[in-house]
Amino acid sequence: MYSIARNLLFRLDAERAHGLALRALDVAAASGLGGLLARRPAALPTRAFGIEFTNPVGLAAGLDKNAEHVDALAALGFGFIEVGTTTPRAQPGNPRPRLFRLPEHAAIINRLGFNNAGVDALLANAERTRWSGVLGINIGKNKDTPNERAVDDYLFCLERVYARAGYVTVNISSPNTQGLRDLQGEDALRRLLGELCDARERLAGRHGARKPILLKIAPDLDDSELDAIAEVLAASAIDGLICTNTTIERAAIAGARHADESGGLSGRPVFAKSTNVLAGMRRRLGTRLPLVGVGGILGGNDAAAKIDAGANLVQVYTGLVYRGPGLVAECVTALRAQLGARP
Repeated sequence: MYSIARNLLFRLDAERAHGLALRALDVAAASGLGGLLARRPAALPTRAFGIEFTNPVGLAAGLDKNAEHVDALAALGFGFIEVGTTTPRAQPGNPRPRLFRLPEHAAIINRLGFNNAGVDALLANAERTRWSGVLGINIGKNKDTPNERAVDDYLFCLERVYARAGYVTVNISSPNTQGLRDLQGEDALRRLLGELCDARERLAGRHGARKPILLKIAPDLDDSELDAIAEVLAASAIDGLICTNTTIERAAIAGARHADESGGLSGRPVFAKSTNVLAGMRRRLGTRLPLVGVGGILGGNDAAAKIDAGANLVQVYTGLVYRGPGLVAECVTALRAQLGARP
């Protein structure tokens, strides 16, 4: 069924098709037909960051930026859903066109630029959801906030989302906000995480619950940069690491249509790069910090490879575009077989 829908959607502009697909999921869920779109996987309980997940396969941030479609997406069987990236104030993002498919590579290039309705709108939507599963909220800074004041934006968002979030992800790795990746530098990162973790302790006392904070990093960091990040993480009170965001590398798609478009590349071409970063960070950090593997998961074997590389959980996004809702259950089934085979 999805192959037919995909053929129709792929005839449309990518961003328009994205919106139509989400609205179709909403209609299906509201009419009680959501279960027909995908087989819900049996539970595969997984614990990480002090949270019990019904299964280890989650939705990555970026697909539902404003938490407008959580109930519909939950019907696909995700063990957790991450919404955002959200910023203190609404912003339109970069000019269109800003989303491009590369079907021959099962890839997408996006330069959306944190287009979102602002953190208060996201929270209003999240409060209306009926789903009781784990909702992660991904936070960022506004485009016009200078890096010297970026921590203020992250603190603002953390304060706003804390009560509703199952966990909070700090996004400093999107390539589509100028200068954002500079916050991955050792000194800037140490300050940012230090202030956020201090604020979290105050919020934990106020709300009576300690919410995990995760960091999401880029796949384009060299070994010395990854070494520095690992040192900062080891000395911080951060709870987890997401490996990775999209890549600016284009070698894998050289010569393809849209290959010269600026933005972050996701899908199959980022799989090896993101998995190498994941494995490298597992070696650096040992078993202390839970890791989330994301980037290029287009089948159950890919999800299993992320777990083999050191992930505790995985997330998908571009794979849904190319494989459809059935990808979720396929990944859970593959992980059940993999984890069950371990001694």
